[in-house]
Amino acid sequence: MTAHVGVLALQGDTREHLAALREAGAEASTVRRLSELAAVDALVIPGGESTAISHLLREFDLLEPLRARIAEGMPCYGSCAGMILLATEIADAGVPGRAAVPLKGIDMTVRRNAFGRQVDSFEGDIDFVGLDTPVHAVFIRAPWVERIGPDVEVLARADDHIVAVRQGPMFATAFHPEVTGDRRIHKLFVDSL
Repeated sequence: MTAHVGVLALQGDTREHLAALREAGAEASTVRRLSELAAVDALVIPGGESTAISHLLREFDLLEPLRARIAEGMPCYGSCAGMILLATEIADAGVPGRAAVPLKGIDMTVRRNAFGRQVDSFEGDIDFVGLDTPVHAVFIRAPWVERIGPDVEVLARADDHIVAVRQGPMFATAFHPEVTGDRRIHKLFVDSL
């Protein structure tokens, strides 16, 4: 059976993730409503701006239902802002009342914009556990992981910082594989379903 993977379509690289998931062999659709969240087997939380996505999750009444699905074990993959939101703790979460809200899917602490501002964005090739050749990683105002729990596997590092992790059915990257044309990370996620 083909997995039905949703892409949270409140902000961010929705179209790019949909294409990557389909190329990786999944059925993919957007998720903006509770009924759409209920219809998917797994979810991708794209990059974008973590505080804006958090705000929109609240506005669309998706925050608590999404947390519940994650707590029940729904597989998720988060890239960049998605990584931030999948954390149990967010360092420098933003202004109170408009802060990024952790969904608590991966036992980790993530720092927003850790590599710097927009002008500090960069690209580079990094080794990735489970892949034979390096991944070309695009870091845009990227986070990094400052702490991981005992059940979290580190999948990649950049400049000695953790930038990709997995815990059970949850994957997260600080970078944007959806914009490179390399579908191997999406394929790893889809194949894990």
